[in-house]
Amino acid sequence: MVALASSDRFQAFSGQHWLLLAIFAVGVVVVTLWGRSHRGTAREQPARRGYAVVLGVAMVTMLVYYAVEPGRFDLGTSLPFELCDLAEYAAVVALWTRSPRATAFTYYVALTLSIQAILTPSLGQTFPSPRFFGFWTLHFLVVWAAVYLTWGLGFRPTWRLYRFTCLATLVWAVAAYTLNAVLDTNFGYVNHKPSTASLLDLLGPWPWYVVASGVIVLAGWALVLTLPWTVLGRRREAAARAGARVSR
Repeated sequence: MVALASSDRFQAFSGQHWLLLAIFAVGVVVVTLWGRSHRGTAREQPARRGYAVVLGVAMVTMLVYYAVEPGRFDLGTSLPFELCDLAEYAAVVALWTRSPRATAFTYYVALTLSIQAILTPSLGQTFPSPRFFGFWTLHFLVVWAAVYLTWGLGFRPTWRLYRFTCLATLVWAVAAYTLNAVLDTNFGYVNHKPSTASLLDLLGPWPWYVVASGVIVLAGWALVLTLPWTVLGRRREAAARAGARVSR
């Protein structure tokens, strides 16, 4: 693999990055308002499925490009087997069907790992590389999909859906470890740490950094992405019961 000079890599928090973050923030507001404008109406299904088609076409386009790009195909970076990649597939299913499980997987992964990639991108290509456009398009679309389904269309996470996503993630980790051992790849960094310095260096050697990072992610999903919704739901139910008693 050819090493890239620092000038060939995308620079985080450069002017270009701040512009992309601004576009991302505007998109969050737009998809939220757009979803609320047709939630529960006859327009919801065609709008939702139209979004699924757009995301699906973007995914397939980049998969084909990664497969045929001259001299750049690499099992570790071209195969769509990272958790963020699986969230994109889940998002297409969620948008097309409103499956609670697919929506939950999209919600938890996109609003943590995919957002992390947007805020602190590790991207070896700059504008106008097709990989540049693919990276930002797919990450934006999958996070916007999670926002659209949750704050636009009204999806609400539950502890049961949280447990399902945790189990699905555990299955992925085992599969990733096995695939990495067979193909000499390192999806999810579950077999060894990245060659460059990272926050994983603070979590100890293998396998403890894998366990520690998993605990951190799952705890964040529970405390930040699930608990507030469940507390709010209980309060609304209590208020509804109180209102029903008063009306009697």
